[in-house]
Amino acid sequence: MRILIVEDEVSLAELVSKRLKAEKYLVDISNDGEDGLYNALLDIYDLVLLDIMLPHVDGIEILREMKKNHVHSKVIMLTAKSELEDKLLGFSEGANDYIAKPFHIDELVARVHAQLRLEKVENDLLEFGDLQLDLKNSMLIHMKSHDSIPIINKEFQLLEYFMNNPNQILSRDMIYDKVWGMENDSLSNNLEAYLSFIRKKLKAIDSNVSIKSVRNLGYRMEYQNEGTQ
Repeated sequence: MRILIVEDEVSLAELVSKRLKAEKYLVDISNDGEDGLYNALLDIYDLVLLDIMLPHVDGIEILREMKKNHVHSKVIMLTAKSELEDKLLGFSEGANDYIAKPFHIDELVARVHAQLRLEKVENDLLEFGDLQLDLKNSMLIHMKSHDSIPIINKEFQLLEYFMNNPNQILSRDMIYDKVWGMENDSLSNNLEAYLSFIRKKLKAIDSNVSIKSVRNLGYRMEYQNEGTQ
């Protein structure tokens, strides 16, 4: 899962990022409100850790814009303010949780875990067509034959994104933003290679799910029921 930290205290942002990466999250950092607003509105993050006091654009305004633009990310507010009215303001604007500085890093991680657990599907499984993706064990499973094959790293992230958006055209830019975020662009140049690996694994377990190229638009995951062939 991907997390955005919007925090102008650089050392704090780096500390939190390092700990969350150790927890196997993908993490990006914005150190001012303007950059944070831009990245939050991409709607590629599962959760945003959002400071209130930021240069250029404050956290409450970012939160308002996220809700106005129907961004789906969970939001935990980070702030030195601990007064009740500030907490109520954050919650009234759509924040999911609130933690006041200074905080213990273990408490923050626990709150992140709690919010993201709410996003997981029942039994840690995603399903589409004849496929199941076991999110906990990183296994791709054929629902009828129960054949399975491991799928990890970028292949796993790509497949999870497609299975969360079946039958929809996903542009290359959408895929890059969701799976690679602000990482080095050279990694995203391997998209076709990763898709080729996924297609081979779909074939290996004899699935009728496919990822098809849509000319000049992107890619779409489809399922062809055996009875319609």
